[in-house]
Amino acid sequence: MSDSIWGYQPTTGHIAGTDLTGYKVEATDGSIGKVDKHSDEVNSAYLVVDIGVWIFGRHVLLPAGTVQRVDQEERKVYVALTKDQIKDSPEFDKDKHIGDAGYHGQVGEYYQIHHM
Repeated sequence: MSDSIWGYQPTTGHIAGTDLTGYKVEATDGSIGKVDKHSDEVNSAYLVVDIGVWIFGRHVLLPAGTVQRVDQEERKVYVALTKDQIKDSPEFDKDKHIGDAGYHGQVGEYYQIHHM
C-alpha cells in the first residue's frame, strides 16, 4: 500500500500549519460536515470530519490524499469522494483510532479502492 494517500497533493493549495478546524467539507455531491481535527504529519496527514449533520455524533477519518482543494477564503475543504463513500468508510473512534497504524491501513485501503 502506498503512503501517498496520507499526504496532501501539491495542487490542493493547503499550506502545512494552516488550521483547518471548523472548515466545511464538501464532497463531490454536496456538503458532508466540518473538520473537527487534522494533522499535517508527513505520511500520516488526515482530517477528522464530524458528519453529525447526517448521523448524530459520527466522525470519519479522511486521508489527506482524498483532498482535492482547500479554499482558505471560503473556509472549505473539497474532497474527491461522494457523501456515500464517506458515510460508508470504516467506523472511526477518535479516542481509539488516531495513532492506530492498523486502523490507518484499513482506512487507507478503503479510500485507495474508492478514490484512486
